[in-house]
Amino acid sequence: MNLHEYQGKSILKRYGVSVPFGIVANNAEEAVEAAKKVQEETGSDKWAVKAQIHAGGRGKGGGVKIAKSLDEVKMYAEQIIGMHLVTPQTKKEGKLVRKVLIEQNIYYEGPEPVEEYYLSILLNRDQGRNMVMYSPRGGMNIEQVAEETPDEIYHEIIDPKVGMTGFQARRIAFNLGLSGVAFKEMTKFAFAIYNAYVGADASLFEINPVIKAADGKIYAADSKVVVDNNSLYRHKDIAEMRDITEEDPMEVEAGKYDLNYVKLDGNVGCMVNGAGLAMATMDIIKMSGGDPANFLDVGGTADAKRVEQAFRIILKDPNVKAILVNIFGGIVRCDRVAQGIVDAYTNIGDIKVPIIVRLQGTNAEEGKELIDKSGLKVYSAIELSEAAALVNSIVK
Repeated sequence: MNLHEYQGKSILKRYGVSVPFGIVANNAEEAVEAAKKVQEETGSDKWAVKAQIHAGGRGKGGGVKIAKSLDEVKMYAEQIIGMHLVTPQTKKEGKLVRKVLIEQNIYYEGPEPVEEYYLSILLNRDQGRNMVMYSPRGGMNIEQVAEETPDEIYHEIIDPKVGMTGFQARRIAFNLGLSGVAFKEMTKFAFAIYNAYVGADASLFEINPVIKAADGKIYAADSKVVVDNNSLYRHKDIAEMRDITEEDPMEVEAGKYDLNYVKLDGNVGCMVNGAGLAMATMDIIKMSGGDPANFLDVGGTADAKRVEQAFRIILKDPNVKAILVNIFGGIVRCDRVAQGIVDAYTNIGDIKVPIIVRLQGTNAEEGKELIDKSGLKVYSAIELSEAAALVNSIVK
């Protein structure tokens, strides 16, 4: 589950990570009041006005502004709230901004120059361990840094039995070129953010940039936090942070029926039981000349009702020109899936999209008989290669 910046920072703060003081506003008037409270709390006479959407690169799209007066806070809030913000991480139509974060200015002048760094924590799947990835080249796309100066990206692999060690935290500070107060602050920062990552059952913490302020204090100036959905049952407070307005409506609807659905940009919808078979089916679609329009796993306990709902969700995508149903009957019975297909046809009405059905396994013959006797315009296939050939002919 993705979190907004302000939500991620609330988790970081809970674990002792220094974050700028900020308040969320839903309109320009609230933004001005928030700026006044930020000034009272911090003494800051400048404010960052930051769009809150589930995407990075907001500054490049005009979603982050520095206001030097309350009038500018209002002006920028009016500009940002309601805009469709386009960033390198959004679709071409962008994302609607519904709220902004008003934050204290941490780029003030002082005895030391302000510096920006990059730091993230994620799972290194090759080693099966958490990894801290960091760089002195903060404020930039880490992909660009990796391409231009790969020697400036560092990694710390964390042993799960002992967690982050003191020497690893100090090495992070050393590799970032810090000394004095900033060195001590960064070691504390590294420990705190790792504890937050583990404590929140996160799959990603990305802070870009991490700021060394003019007094040597270290701040998480931004936060991208992704929490493992499977852990939300023990994090009720984090589960309540979910913002479904930032998610694809069809994916939200699929979740209500325990369907694993991810929308893609192709033209062939697919309905499969099992993630591995779904990936193989998507490959077959691609090899046959089509493009998968979705990943949809109906699971091992699919019944007629869930299959019908799966059809309804796939058919909401106007790009879908054909649907491939590929079911291997192990736990799930093929005749139940077939009944779901028949019910979907009957209840939804006139379905103009061609449907290709391949059933194999438990009660596959009974399922095929159900479909054949229904009189529906459904293409049957036994082998996966046959299904691929049908997809190819239909797409062409």
